[in-house]
Amino acid sequence: MNGADRLCDELLANDVDVCFANPGTSEMHFVAALDRKPRMRCVLGLFEGVVTAAADGYARMADKPAATLLHLGPGLANGLANLHNARRARTPMINVVGDHATYHLEHDAPLTSDIESLARPMSQWVKRIDNSESVGPDTAAAYRAAMSMPGVATLILPANAAWGEISASPVTRAELPAPDPIVAGTVRAAGDAIRSGRRVGLLLTGRALRADALAIAGRIAESHGIRLLAQTSNGRIERGAGRVPVTRVPYPVDQALATLRDIDVLVLVGSKVPVAFFAYPGKPGLLVREDCDIIELARAGQDLKQALAWLSDEIGTKAGGSTYRPKLSAKDEILPTGTLTEDAISIAVARMMPENAIICDESLTSARRFFELSETAPQHDYLALTGGAIGIGTPLAAGAAVACPDRKVIGLQADGSGMYTVQGLWTQARENLDVVTIVFANRTYAILHGEMRNVGVNEFGRNAQRMLNIDDPALDWVSLAKGLGVEGGRATTVEEFVKLFEGALARRGPFLIEAVI
Repeated sequence: MNGADRLCDELLANDVDVCFANPGTSEMHFVAALDRKPRMRCVLGLFEGVVTAAADGYARMADKPAATLLHLGPGLANGLANLHNARRARTPMINVVGDHATYHLEHDAPLTSDIESLARPMSQWVKRIDNSESVGPDTAAAYRAAMSMPGVATLILPANAAWGEISASPVTRAELPAPDPIVAGTVRAAGDAIRSGRRVGLLLTGRALRADALAIAGRIAESHGIRLLAQTSNGRIERGAGRVPVTRVPYPVDQALATLRDIDVLVLVGSKVPVAFFAYPGKPGLLVREDCDIIELARAGQDLKQALAWLSDEIGTKAGGSTYRPKLSAKDEILPTGTLTEDAISIAVARMMPENAIICDESLTSARRFFELSETAPQHDYLALTGGAIGIGTPLAAGAAVACPDRKVIGLQADGSGMYTVQGLWTQARENLDVVTIVFANRTYAILHGEMRNVGVNEFGRNAQRMLNIDDPALDWVSLAKGLGVEGGRATTVEEFVKLFEGALARRGPFLIEAVI
């Protein structure tokens, strides 16, 4: 047995049985060890940003980590943007980053880099394995860190720690520490604020946005007239008809300020105080009023459902289901005809999506209405871009499909950000993943047009247009998909889109729709 074998055994003992990988020379002993472990599913990504985003999508749906396998500092660096998103989503993940043998580092070979410094900004936990014998304990520690924070744990594996022989010993599942307890005083403070008659908002994220926790939050909100809100960016929301709806804090600053203006007390449940994504001239960075009181009921890593249950008990909320009933189903929305528009796509998806689908939304500006419509759509899980680093959508959908092979995954994908990790389509094809990718082909970075206007620029000259538009030449998404092994079709009218979407839903395997808008 060598260190790489022990790493695999430790991962499998903790039910980490999927590895998204893009390996290189330093990781060949780990690849060989993976080859000896048929229980481990190995999924190749052709770019490290695909690998890290797929591991993120997998863990959001599986509620357990996947492993990644990355090649030295440059390989890690290629995956950092989507590690940033995973960190913001509080996604449990174990990155295995290969490095040179310890005794080779002094030679400063061409691929030598400071891996720890690259990893730390996008990881909550970083550890370099010292030798072969410490592989097992360090891997167990990485698992405990990823699950208990929860978040991104990065484990650096020197080549000689992987190939070095070790003594065989039993491998047992790592024990996870109990989450930090909810503080009784904060529960009382939140209860006092609610009883005071002041206008209170509950701001949720993380597991507080699962259906069972939302049911408790819904009862609290209904019984005491409290606003129920979600962060702008959330890893996963269980949503759809029959589930308690939650209003997401809008991305645009003016809309967010209007949404939060009437709140006197904001109770945080795993969330942070809302702030603007960017600074804008003449606009505040903090999105709540300066005199708004903030109470942190529970933070990330604590039991958010339990915190809501205790608050419900504190204020005497009666048990039972929510009385919320939507007036209309998404199926009652009138679907327009003719020229394809962003809203028409959102309406069609909300009307036609199957029960228990998984929505991976990186549509950015194009499908903003979909979230509103999804309140009364068939029940589904909604996964979104969390850290603002674009290029997550296609591989996020791949990872979700690996985690949930019996569920249809629907990717809402902006065309500009889709090009960052277009290689994810190849992984979808190779693994025959049941994903429908809808590309909103507006042939521009539409969100940046809005950002230019936000800073006071309303007329764009040639240089600005060439940096903000991607129409010269126009991308041919059907050809791109075909070249990566995914069938596809192009729609320019609502009727064409509906026909393609119906066909994609009726079959298994990956399919791409280029929706020209």
